[in-house]
Amino acid sequence: MKDNVIGLDIAKSIFHLYTHDRDGKIIKKKLKRAQLLRFFANYPASLIGIEACGSAHHWARELTKLGHGVIILNARYVKGFVVGNKTDFNEASAIFDAVTRPNK
Repeated sequence: MKDNVIGLDIAKSIFHLYTHDRDGKIIKKKLKRAQLLRFFANYPASLIGIEACGSAHHWARELTKLGHGVIILNARYVKGFVVGNKTDFNEASAIFDAVTRPNK
């Protein structure tokens, strides 16, 4: 299931996606707000991790409608997985790592 897991850092207008392909290669992608749902409508069903914030439940509902599973993680839990400086892709990577850990 790890190849169907996505860490998604949500923001006001730009979203950062982090995942691995089947060969273990890292995939990072920037999506504008208008592109997000269209992208996930054409993406295979996945488990998407989102850090809890004001709009997390909205995006969780929208992504669930498209057939994806969504886990909303407390920011304190994600913080422990951030490696390096706090950038949007590092946040998405930390969310990915947190989702793939047992005992979420």
